[in-house]
Amino acid sequence: MAFSKRYPKPTEGSVYPKWVEISLTEEEEKQAETEAREENIKLYRDSLHDAGKIVTEENLKPYQSDVVSIASSLFEKRASHLVYHKEKKCKEKLNTSN
Repeated sequence: MAFSKRYPKPTEGSVYPKWVEISLTEEEEKQAETEAREENIKLYRDSLHDAGKIVTEENLKPYQSDVVSIASSLFEKRASHLVYHKEKKCKEKLNTSN
């Protein structure tokens, strides 16, 4: 099933917007998934590195499980989720179709 997102589009002469549904092609969806995966791997590696720095700078005991736990928390805050990338792609299609 293709990813789709609905956006409001201003309607002339009405205060109510017309809703436009934008769907991604299979290729666009796969591209968004690939971009998200690559970005998430980079973000998690950066999070592991930053977690190690936090442990060192705060003089915490460098247990591997603690570093991974901190990295996971950082990653959750930083990671752009797959849906975000697909919504972004839909928004780009909407803006180029106007």
